[in-house]
Amino acid sequence: MIDRFDGCIAGLGSPAGLRVVVGHWPWSPLGAFTDVMVERPDGHRILLAPDEQVAAFVAQTYSFDEVRCTPVTTTVAGNRWQVHADPLELEFTTGRRTALGLLLRTVPRPLATAPAWITAVDVVARRVLPGVRTRGSAGQGRREYYAALDMHALTGARIVWQGVDQGGLAPVDPPVRFGFGSTPRTPSLVRVVTLVREG
Repeated sequence: MIDRFDGCIAGLGSPAGLRVVVGHWPWSPLGAFTDVMVERPDGHRILLAPDEQVAAFVAQTYSFDEVRCTPVTTTVAGNRWQVHADPLELEFTTGRRTALGLLLRTVPRPLATAPAWITAVDVVARRVLPGVRTRGSAGQGRREYYAALDMHALTGARIVWQGVDQGGLAPVDPPVRFGFGSTPRTPSLVRVVTLVREG
């Protein structure tokens, strides 16, 4: 059985060292939802999930030091995104499609989302984007595949954590440690289909 999550992943860092990964999934086996993964400068990893069902699935798939259930709201207006998940307040803007995004859009969707193709792409991703992986273990004996379909750079952000402004936008450095791979170092929004295969 393969669970399919269709949406976007935004990865961004801050000058203060906080790194944030937002998964926005309009289509998934769990319904539409947004979850947020936060890694503090001290390496403490936190999942902010909208309900117990999402929290359980994501926590079985990735590694966290802390899991919190809290309302997660996402508003998208053109190229402006707003995400609120207590204690995080996040705003970011997307810019032009990257060169990699242009390349990704040339691959037909049925091919781009095929596990065999994603496996082949993983070899290239490891060399071109340090820390990025397109396939790996999803825990509980499962395999996970990331099919990237498009990519836009982020041009600005406001990140507030526990009421403290984190200082704007910065690279995702060091890489986040939630799963088998990180988001790209350059802050970006990636259009993605994620496949989780049982067994």
